[in-house]
Amino acid sequence: MKQLPIFLNIQSSACLIAGGGPAAARKAKLLLQAGAKLMVVTPTLSESMLLLLDSANIEHLQRDYHSDDLQGKTMVIAATDNYQVNLQIAADAKQKAILVNIADNPIASDFTLPSIVNRDPLIVAISSSGTSPVLARMLKTRLEAFIPKSYSTLATLAGEFQVEIKEKIRHVGARKAFWEKSLTGNIAELVLTGHETKARQALKTAINNANQNYSNAKTGEVYLVGAGPGNPDLLTFRALRLIQQAEVVLYDRLVSDSIMNLCPQQAEHIYVGKRRADHAMPQANINQTLIDHAKAGKRVLRLKGGDPFIFGRGGEEIETLAEHNIPFQVVPGITAASGCASYAGIPLTHRDHAQSCTFITGHLKDGSINLDWNRLAGTDQTIVCYMGLMGLPIICEQLIAHGIAKDTPAALIERGTTAEQQVHTGTVSTLPQIISSRTVTAPTLIIIGTVVTLRKKLDWFEQQ
Repeated sequence: MKQLPIFLNIQSSACLIAGGGPAAARKAKLLLQAGAKLMVVTPTLSESMLLLLDSANIEHLQRDYHSDDLQGKTMVIAATDNYQVNLQIAADAKQKAILVNIADNPIASDFTLPSIVNRDPLIVAISSSGTSPVLARMLKTRLEAFIPKSYSTLATLAGEFQVEIKEKIRHVGARKAFWEKSLTGNIAELVLTGHETKARQALKTAINNANQNYSNAKTGEVYLVGAGPGNPDLLTFRALRLIQQAEVVLYDRLVSDSIMNLCPQQAEHIYVGKRRADHAMPQANINQTLIDHAKAGKRVLRLKGGDPFIFGRGGEEIETLAEHNIPFQVVPGITAASGCASYAGIPLTHRDHAQSCTFITGHLKDGSINLDWNRLAGTDQTIVCYMGLMGLPIICEQLIAHGIAKDTPAALIERGTTAEQQVHTGTVSTLPQIISSRTVTAPTLIIIGTVVTLRKKLDWFEQQ
């Protein structure tokens, strides 16, 4: 580590900036936000620096730098357009033991100013030790997306009750458990979803009920989260946040390994996947497992491929949770139809091809599939079939028998949205034979309709 990351209190401290260009303005804005009393020495000011002069904590001296300007200063930033002047400012500052930063010269500087994610009072600083400011800014942009602005409210709320909680919960371990529960559980979610008043009341109630064994005193919560079609980049921010705070994870076979790798390793992982004629855990047992762990005070993640409310039996699970008064949240995921079609370059609707789209399940029961074949055989529509790999011959046979044209384009997408994606195309009369001659593994999705012909033009993902 080449530099020591610290957070310096410069409230009401006298600081100097030599220079008036855009770079100097950016640094001046940061110092003003931190409460500094700022002197700016420069003959000319950029428009961005001019905008800062309305601040009560800034003084502008319209002239060149002089060493006397360092008198009484805590920090100096040299950001003139003259390289030699900047070096002279640095030498003068170091002679007086004043911290100095030289714009675009980290080696000669005592400190560098990081890229900042500002969720005041929560501050995240990213530095490359001056080697790659662009990379630091890129990481800042990513963190901006992953840390909602409402974390500022959450941090402020925690600060308001810090002393009270310390007095109420004397034991350090119990106090730590209290904060972990509050900052990742229902109270945090209330803040992050904009219900600050309810969050404050919930925190007051939690404090009143707190005791040495707080960590075991509360009912947990269940997160029903849609994991999407497989690519972790398609998770919602909310899904990722809940995934990373889970203590127990129940997952099915459609959840990709790359998404499972995002789950905390210390969490208990329970596989509850189902495939044809092989249920690792019956649905009733899944429901009971969710209830048992939640009643034990755990944060339980029920992770489902795609969207939990589209052929995912999510409604049944939360119905059971509601009957047992178990708190729960539902986070939708990108359903396979939308994700896989997009990554295969096949629009589900199109003005010239399909004015409607129907989702069906191709799950076989007793060797048959019971669907409204007459309606499905209509024109100007797209059919999307989930769990249809085994039933593909029956599906195509029934569609043809009920009037769909034999040359209607059809595609089967294998492991859609992932690096292993394969798209097999044909027609309703040829696709079953094509698939039978190839090694195809689930998860798969079938799309039937003339929209499939657009793939040749719109196949962006495999071309990349």
